[in-house]
Amino acid sequence: MIQRILDLIKSGEGMTIEFKESRNKLTKDIYETVCSFLNRLGGDIILGVDDHGQIVGIDPDQVAQIKKEFASNLNNRQKINPPFYLTLNPYEIDGRTVLHVFVPMSSDVHRCIGRIYDRNEDGDFDITDNTNLVAEMFIRKQRTYTVNEVFPFAEMVDLRSDLIQLVRKRVTNIHDEPHPWTNLTDLELLRSAGLFLKDYLTGKEGITMAGILLFGKDETILSVLPHHRTDAIVRRINLDRYDDRDDIRTNLLESYSRLLAFCAKHLNDPFYLDGDTRISLRDKIVRELAANMLIHREYVMAYPATLVIESGRLYTENSNRPHGYGRIDINHFTPYPKNPMLAKMFKEIGYADELGSGIRNTTRYTALYSGKIPVFEEGDVFRVIIPLKPENLPQGLNATLKLKSTDAGAGENVQQARGNTQQATQRDGEHDGEHDGQHDGEHDGLELNKMQTILLAFCETPKTRNDIMEYLGLKDRMNTYYRVIKPLLVKGLLLMAYPEKPRSPLQKYHTALPTRY
Repeated sequence: MIQRILDLIKSGEGMTIEFKESRNKLTKDIYETVCSFLNRLGGDIILGVDDHGQIVGIDPDQVAQIKKEFASNLNNRQKINPPFYLTLNPYEIDGRTVLHVFVPMSSDVHRCIGRIYDRNEDGDFDITDNTNLVAEMFIRKQRTYTVNEVFPFAEMVDLRSDLIQLVRKRVTNIHDEPHPWTNLTDLELLRSAGLFLKDYLTGKEGITMAGILLFGKDETILSVLPHHRTDAIVRRINLDRYDDRDDIRTNLLESYSRLLAFCAKHLNDPFYLDGDTRISLRDKIVRELAANMLIHREYVMAYPATLVIESGRLYTENSNRPHGYGRIDINHFTPYPKNPMLAKMFKEIGYADELGSGIRNTTRYTALYSGKIPVFEEGDVFRVIIPLKPENLPQGLNATLKLKSTDAGAGENVQQARGNTQQATQRDGEHDGEHDGQHDGEHDGLELNKMQTILLAFCETPKTRNDIMEYLGLKDRMNTYYRVIKPLLVKGLLLMAYPEKPRSPLQKYHTALPTRY
């Protein structure tokens, strides 16, 4: 983050960058800048830097007071209306303290002390008395963010109060300082979060689509968006359909948790130390993917959001309002907020980070997880492709294979193979020391179809892959699967025997399905 701040300082003030000295206290015009950033494209504000880009620093004794005053005033309707909660973050650069805050583009029109400000070049301009500019701003905001659509007949009873309480608990636990949402009523919290708005085309107030998606009861959500669905699929054995699936048709907070649980069930989590701390590379990647699918999706489009785990990759797709087309270059891209109110909620409760960090984090952790770089494709459908290696996938030690008892042809093969099984296995085992697992499936004259016949006989009662490898004298796990087991699975001669259903709280949403062989 420090390097990013240095890059911003080097770029100088502009449409989305503003410097404030504020050595001992906040200057009054900082709230005008916050207001104009919220109303236009968003931007970065750095305190402790003068207009020429020189780092002057903040008095260390005043940092805590400046942070507290800033957060309190942004939740004060006398200063910013509607309120918008932001936090200043301190950083040490060359022995001096600077404070940084990223202000996202808001879906509301905000006022600072009753005046409307807009950003142009490196200045904040009061446009309150310019009727045309104000009208254009309202129309632009209303049309840009479809989740801001107001539903005046939706009531608080149509929402789940337990989810709103969950948000209160999370902001209390993850923020060092008291959060303004903690002591607000449910309706006040919605207003503060920008989820209860006035429609300036009709003059009516109500809960927005974003509020319903976050906190609505399932029947409320499906009444507003009948096509709402997030699909999580594993497709490694049955390529025509799926091996496991979670059809998610609920609020976004629980959708997020279910996506994380689904991936935790089907992806390995290798040991990794970041300094002295163990982190979960898998969870880091999935967290970013799940947040991206839910925050930046264009919800009025019927195209479902999908997460698919395959043998060589994990990919996600979601409908999108594009700001460009083609692959995204991580070194040269500009993040655009698609649904700022959703992003704000996810950031406040710790489900997502600052806008633009998702692509960088996903790239970093994927490189550590699989040794490869993910692909991001912008278009009407936004796609993310995460390459996987075999060690990223569960090894299936508790799953078993069994013979398909209803297959008459398989039964005949079993009878023919019984007499020759022991002899063939013994002959194959004599060569174990010669191949060292490098050419499993050939085994010096043992034909593949004969090995499969032997395997069918052996699997009359369910067997694990370890049992099969030991019985056939094979050593390479992946070759055993692809050259011996998979052809029988595809033909339907061999079936997966299911392990017991998972019972951990993380997997409570899912039924057990075969783990990948």
